[in-house]
Amino acid sequence: MALETLPGTPSTVPLLARAALTARGRSGDTVPDRTLRVDGVTVDRQRLAAYQRITGHDVSDTLPQPYPWVLAFPVQTALMARPDFPVALPGMVHLENRVTTHRTLDASEPLTLDVSAGALHPHRRGRTLDVRLEARVGDELVWECDSVYLSRGRGTEDAPRGDSPPSLPDGPAAGVWRLPEDLGREYAAVSRDVNPIHLHPLSARAMGFRRHIAHGMWTYARTLAALGRASLGPSTSRVWFTRPVFLPGTVELAVRREGGIVTAGLRSRKDPEKTHVVLTLHA
Repeated sequence: MALETLPGTPSTVPLLARAALTARGRSGDTVPDRTLRVDGVTVDRQRLAAYQRITGHDVSDTLPQPYPWVLAFPVQTALMARPDFPVALPGMVHLENRVTTHRTLDASEPLTLDVSAGALHPHRRGRTLDVRLEARVGDELVWECDSVYLSRGRGTEDAPRGDSPPSLPDGPAAGVWRLPEDLGREYAAVSRDVNPIHLHPLSARAMGFRRHIAHGMWTYARTLAALGRASLGPSTSRVWFTRPVFLPGTVELAVRREGGIVTAGLRSRKDPEKTHVVLTLHA
């Protein structure tokens, strides 16, 4: 695989604008065999603290498990905005993550971030794309993430289905969260994920959604924060984004702890049978 080292972390706004302008006409089945790398990525402690506050984590120098994904997001955007990338970035839907933190991550440690994309797979609603993110301190792999995204389009009815998420526990909610209309804009300011599906009803409708939706990575981070500090050390979590959370909205937190495995997620307040996010945590 070709390795390309970028001179620094790119700015997401011009990349997303370029991706929007070049969305039409992208085609093909081959994902470029390329890894983008950025060395010496340092953590802005003010930005980290803002992220910790909006996701419910304690403010400290310890990085929440999803935070390296936020640091790598501009690099991921740069990879997917390239002219030779076969699928359009705007409107892409995040389906799933599997994240492993190999040890506690401290804000004082510069990171080397690598991003690569894997194969495209048929899906009943289009095609899915695998993306691999890795973070190192020196030569030590300290964090890794495998994501699955959906590029919506003409699907394949008999496409293989991925692993189904576990069911959320029944019974009373462990918490009820009322999500404000501006949550997407507030999180975008911290994460730099300014995908229009999260920002405003009009921009979301242009992407095929009836209203703007919360960032999946916010729902993931907020749910992990509600489980305590277990995910801050060596641990693995897997998250499925099963239904969008439209803004404003109200969701319930459900939690089950069995045999060292935590299953948690968010469900609709109006209809608890409808789940939005399901995750498992092994720590």
